Amino acid sequence: MLPVRRTDALRASPRMFKRDWMDRLSRVHPAVPVVIFLPVIVVLAVLAFGRMAALPALALVAAGYLLWTLSEYWIHRAIFHFEPEEGLGARFHWIVHGVHHDHPNDPLRLVMPPSVSVPGSSLFLLAFWLVLGLPTAFAVGAGFLIGYLAYDMVHYYLHHARPRTRFDRWLRELHMRHHFQDHERGFGISAPYWDKVFGTPVRRGTQAMPQETATE
Repeated sequence: MLPVRRTDALRASPRMFKRDWMDRLSRVHPAVPVVIFLPVIVVLAVLAFGRMAALPALALVAAGYLLWTLSEYWIHRAIFHFEPEEGLGARFHWIVHGVHHDHPNDPLRLVMPPSVSVPGSSLFLLAFWLVLGLPTAFAVGAGFLIGYLAYDMVHYYLHHARPRTRFDRWLRELHMRHHFQDHERGFGISAPYWDKVFGTPVRRGTQAMPQETATE
């Protein structure tokens, strides 16, 4: 049997579930989050700006975005990288995030499946409503979902594009070092400044990154 090439292993899309319908749901085209969440963002923004003055609404949208970036960091660090060694916990970790580290260039497992993102975002929006009330929750929710959608798109871009700007190349290097150098650092994907705040910045030493870390 011929050895599996590294590029093929990184791009492989292994079966996750025995049931065909469950396995299909685990694979998501990157356009799906845009189709689902962009209309929701627009509706929330219209409701917010229709009931509030523009400046306070903008400030709350920005606050919602910042709240997402903080959530992104801690979800990635505390939930995605909670790694039990055996049993159901180990299986859960592999399904949620381990498969992505084993096969980081799988193009259909780089954005969150709607079966997870829709209930999760709904819970956050419900919490904003209960804690903040309306119309504040509309503005904060819009900013939060803008952050989430940006995260999903940035994550896909970093794995499946060749960034052209210095900023994009910097973001990509940080994320690739998280994958291939030290997975206990670099938890902020779209907002790496939280790694500096919480003491987990990527060490950008002289170690070179593997060449097969993204596809055109």
